Amino acid sequence: MKLVRWLDEYAEISICVALMSAMTLLLAVQVFMRYIMGASLSWSEELARYFFIWLIYLGISYGAREMRHIKIDAALKLFPRSARHWVVILGDLLFLAFALYVVWTSWAVIERQLMLGQASPAIGVPMWVVYAAPFVGFALTTLRQVQSIRWRLAHPDAVHDKEV
Repeated sequence: MKLVRWLDEYAEISICVALMSAMTLLLAVQVFMRYIMGASLSWSEELARYFFIWLIYLGISYGAREMRHIKIDAALKLFPRSARHWVVILGDLLFLAFALYVVWTSWAVIERQLMLGQASPAIGVPMWVVYAAPFVGFALTTLRQVQSIRWRLAHPDAVHDKEV
């Protein structure tokens, strides 16, 4: 149970920090190799790009977990205070529908990449691994949106609108 709680609390942020750290270190080594040693690494920029792609999609899930995605406050304030709670839930439901759509369509892309067997040019990683980032990120986002909707339904009087 502690592992599940830890994963719920820290999974995305831990992976994002690890990816950002690895990307920064990798690019620093590339700069050192290119400008100090006079020989660049042929694979470092490609790997950093793939880390960045995964970082973005996992960051979307983390933003959903923290309920910190960008919202249009001005539109929300047009509604009476009693209706705002339901408007926020409607927004969460729309975002959930979008996340499910991305999961569905990204799975088709992964299947195609598995059929093609394409590998990246510099490091040879199967491209389905790279194309799995939207699937994994938005699958986690789907889970986080369901958690958010459940929380909002259980706490109708709570205000959970953090400034972004």
